[in-house]
Amino acid sequence: MSPQLKKLLKLILPIGLGVFLVWYSYYTTTPENRREIVHYIKEANLFWVGLSILIGILSHISRAIRWNYLLEPLGYRPKILNNILIILMAYFTNLGIPRSGEVLRATALATYENVPFQKGFGTIVTERVIDLLMLLLIIVIALFSQTEIILQYLKANGIGLTATLVLVAGGILFLFVFLAFLRRSSSKLAIRLKDLVKGLLDGVLSIFKMKNKWAFIFHTFFIWSAYIAMFWVIKHTVAETLSLSLSELLVAFIAGAFAMSTTNGGIGLYPIAVSKSLAIYGISSVSGDAFGWIMWISQTIMVVVFGAISFLLLPLLNRNR
Repeated sequence: MSPQLKKLLKLILPIGLGVFLVWYSYYTTTPENRREIVHYIKEANLFWVGLSILIGILSHISRAIRWNYLLEPLGYRPKILNNILIILMAYFTNLGIPRSGEVLRATALATYENVPFQKGFGTIVTERVIDLLMLLLIIVIALFSQTEIILQYLKANGIGLTATLVLVAGGILFLFVFLAFLRRSSSKLAIRLKDLVKGLLDGVLSIFKMKNKWAFIFHTFFIWSAYIAMFWVIKHTVAETLSLSLSELLVAFIAGAFAMSTTNGGIGLYPIAVSKSLAIYGISSVSGDAFGWIMWISQTIMVVVFGAISFLLLPLLNRNR
């Protein structure tokens, strides 16, 4: 397969999947259910929607501040405002072209703050590693806090405790076999994977060598707490989800996080993933879909509006560059 075709498929497939899932979601709901979902969305309390968007903006500001803690050891300290605008631009760009935001961030940082592309991109990769570790931590917390209900759900769907343990044991065994393969193999694939793992470990360990490591850790936890808070406040917009606890909402939050990385900005898949997760706790498909769509629409509007404004403001505020 040619490189050009690969790039084209990477661009088209996520968008195509998202469009298909929007159609699928529409096709599998009855006209009455669609009217109810639209009613929920129209009647959503704007206070809670606005609060969710405000928390989202605070998370972006915190991410902009945290970014400087990675850049300082390299000898650079960009303006926080520039960082904020660049980050908002990157999220906006990712809606159209998956993963293009990371390249745009490094490019804009090089253009407006004279940070070499390779160094800027390296800090972004480190950020992504830390974010992945935080997501894994939230998954572990959700699994421990919701073990009983998850096992009940699996059992109801034909997967008993024995089958679950076999799957877990199989996954652990596969991990050990994979690590043994990496250590002993000298194939090109193994070498590339070892270099990747080494790069990821170096990125994580670099945190403990930085001057402001505790401030970096604080902002990391603040960012992810804000993400969860954005999700939690939206429960007040749908009557049926009001009774859900934080630990129950974490399961839907995780499903939504994976959906966001599968299609462009989670289009189509995000409401479905959230709704299916909430169904574990007896939330109807109508209420679950409404919750998912309200959350997705509010955050997408935030990214589009502030991202577009950032595209205009960044060059205006940096005319001398």
